Amino acid sequence: MNESTLAIAASGLTKSYGSLTAVDALDLSVPAGQILALLGPNGAGKSTTTEMILGLTRPDAGELRVLGAPPVEAVRRGEVGAMLQNGTLLADVTVQRLLTLVQGMHAHPLPLAEVIERANVAPILRSTTTKLSGGEAQRVRFALAILPDPRLILLDEPTVGMDVDARRHFWSVMGDLAAEGRTILFATHYLDEADEFADRIVVINKGRVIADGTGTDIKATVGGRLIAFNGPHRDYSTLPGVVAAAAHGDRFELNCFDSDLTLRALIGLPDVRGIEVTSPSLEDAFLKLVA
Repeated sequence: MNESTLAIAASGLTKSYGSLTAVDALDLSVPAGQILALLGPNGAGKSTTTEMILGLTRPDAGELRVLGAPPVEAVRRGEVGAMLQNGTLLADVTVQRLLTLVQGMHAHPLPLAEVIERANVAPILRSTTTKLSGGEAQRVRFALAILPDPRLILLDEPTVGMDVDARRHFWSVMGDLAAEGRTILFATHYLDEADEFADRIVVINKGRVIADGTGTDIKATVGGRLIAFNGPHRDYSTLPGVVAAAAHGDRFELNCFDSDLTLRALIGLPDVRGIEVTSPSLEDAFLKLVA
């Protein structure tokens, strides 16, 4: 893919802290306009990767271009917005004052009224930043992230502290922003959000990409279907179509690549009851991948 069509182009990206290699020769190409979920356990290298994309940390090796330019240049041009979970807000100012101050620092900001509506911060404009709840502070961070009218938006655990309605509104707005051609990269521990909203999921562990594809692709790593049932203890892993079997008391779970074949064999066994067939979740696949 031509670099001009990529929002992020990383090749051999490496960053170490002493004897710890946080990011290990990571390759990542993100097309413009894509919504990408970056998943991984704590310490996998997600934060370090994000910091390098933002130009906050310099890689030890490898090449990194953001919107066709070095990361620092892309940020200076106002083409990158970021919502960092631990980003500290300016203390003891109202939300209105903070947004107005930051808007004046950008070359081509979005209209303030549009930012206020999209981030749903109108009810808290007169509140001081030190009195905001966790969810309210996240909404303000979101407003600051989209204020420069960025082409690339980086989000770190964006919905932490938000209630259900706020999370639903947030992802609705993110969908609108993506439809306008913006690229969105977000890291989250809410795997259901990644499965529902991301066009693509990249799983990293120990600084390396270990899975890359759609939610369906990632879930396929644990088999086509899950079959759960109650029954006597026996070796169910030998049934046709079974990839793996697990026991939880007298409740069993089978990962199957051909659930129809497995069901026909299972139904013919004595004392098997309470059969349920489900698709594997992204959490199932994630836990298997990082195990």
